[in-house]
Amino acid sequence: MEYTARDDDDDSVVKDSIESVEATRRVLVRSIKDPIHDYIPVYTLLSKFIDTRQFQRLRAVKQLGTSPFVWPGATHTRFEHSLGVAYLSRLLASRLQRNQPELGITDRDVDCVEIAGLCHDLGHGPWSHVWDAMFIPEALPGRKWQHEQGSEMMLDHMISDYAIPITEKDQWFIKALIAGDPSKCSPDEKLFLFDIVANRRNGLDVDKFDYIQRDSQLIGEPIRIDSNRIVNSARVIDQQICYDIKDANQLYEICATRFKLHKMIYNHKAAKAIEYMIIDALLAAEPHMHIAERVFDPEKFVHLNDSIKDEIERSTNPELTKSRAILRRITDRDLYKMVDYKVIDWPLRHLFRKRVTSKRIVEEVRRKALSDPIPDNFPELEEDDVIVDHCIMHYGMKEENPLKYVKFYSKRDPKSCRNAEKGDYSNLQPECFAEILLRIYTKKPEYWGRVQAGYRQILDSMNSTADIAAAEAITPPATEPPSTPPARTGSFTELGSSATTRASATPFSNNSFTTVSPDFAPPRSPTRGGKKRNRDNRSESPTRKRNRL
Repeated sequence: MEYTARDDDDDSVVKDSIESVEATRRVLVRSIKDPIHDYIPVYTLLSKFIDTRQFQRLRAVKQLGTSPFVWPGATHTRFEHSLGVAYLSRLLASRLQRNQPELGITDRDVDCVEIAGLCHDLGHGPWSHVWDAMFIPEALPGRKWQHEQGSEMMLDHMISDYAIPITEKDQWFIKALIAGDPSKCSPDEKLFLFDIVANRRNGLDVDKFDYIQRDSQLIGEPIRIDSNRIVNSARVIDQQICYDIKDANQLYEICATRFKLHKMIYNHKAAKAIEYMIIDALLAAEPHMHIAERVFDPEKFVHLNDSIKDEIERSTNPELTKSRAILRRITDRDLYKMVDYKVIDWPLRHLFRKRVTSKRIVEEVRRKALSDPIPDNFPELEEDDVIVDHCIMHYGMKEENPLKYVKFYSKRDPKSCRNAEKGDYSNLQPECFAEILLRIYTKKPEYWGRVQAGYRQILDSMNSTADIAAAEAITPPATEPPSTPPARTGSFTELGSSATTRASATPFSNNSFTTVSPDFAPPRSPTRGGKKRNRDNRSESPTRKRNRL
């Protein structure tokens, strides 16, 4: 397929009408250099969506939210990610069009899929998922709003604002592709096209193919995905995109890599602490700035981005004093402190969510204070000062293997497909493809040791016979394979203390790597005006030093 290049300023080539779009569909407007995909071609219709204030807004929305506070190089935005998704969307759709002409994929279909890829993140608020997953539920309780809704709103606003020449049917089709929901458009649209941008069937879509490569490279740990191989492997059978069985291991690795990125990057303890601090700052400012309501007004939303932090910090309004103080703590690296963590088996998630709460931890801290008084110079510890963070980590389909929902074919029989079975690809797989990372934070560092002790008192209470029996009923112990040598037996002296700890471990055991004394408080940082302590005194709290003196 040949393309013609033209000058952006040559208005005689393109007129704003649907007929002119058809006539200039293959006209190459420009190419954009991208660090992941090299040169991204931009054709006539796509350029009309790129050159809008609704899309250009994404230049000011960080792709990784608060991660740049931890990885300074990860300052890329939703803008370049969306360009990458648009590129891969066209690449996959046009490849299917050429390789399987019997599918009847039209140039209009390819354009709509590409535009959906470009516009799928239009609705992301400041700091991306921090906004719709954390801030909006707190600021607007009882009102449902997700960034996909924002994307649809901004797409409609963009098309109206710039009179982009596109039919109403195409507009509904693009919005349905963004949502991954065929019920939102005409029933005569091709169902397999919904597997490209937002794949609700198994999570394998071009959005994931782009962000895995882009995010990992820009934090300095590049992960390579052979996009061309995956695209060449894709084939439509029974109205869904299937892949060559030879690529099953590579697709499985993509799912495992998603899990790895969430463990390593997206949920880093400092980045997560900063997320909570930003949410607290926004909630404190909300009664005066009315930030949350802007998501329902496209004219206000178009100016809503990460710069809201700068707006608060620049303000001298006394009503924003609390917000400015929280944001100042981020700048000074005086972050909320993670006092403990534990990885929870997926089946036990509801039990831990019910038992481990901020309220119960604070109650335990106060109960302990009856016998071990809190120093007079400590501020009051409130329920809001303790954060219990339940973070879901999975391969893309919660507890299930995503490849369970992927169909494969072989080159010997490319017209039929089936699921991959055990032995068709790697057998080294977890029993469950999801887990919970439970982390406890305190907003007041003085209470580090006491909050940890309160949390561990709850774990200790869960070590009752009833809770252990319930946990074993939910997660029966895995049987050892016949090849495993029998467990060693002997006295505690022979086995050592570490073996004793392992033998007595339960789902409610403490994390021995994070243990501190109940009166522990972190040393003050030199950047916040304190004197740097020598290495021998780093773990000694101010209270203990006073008592020793």
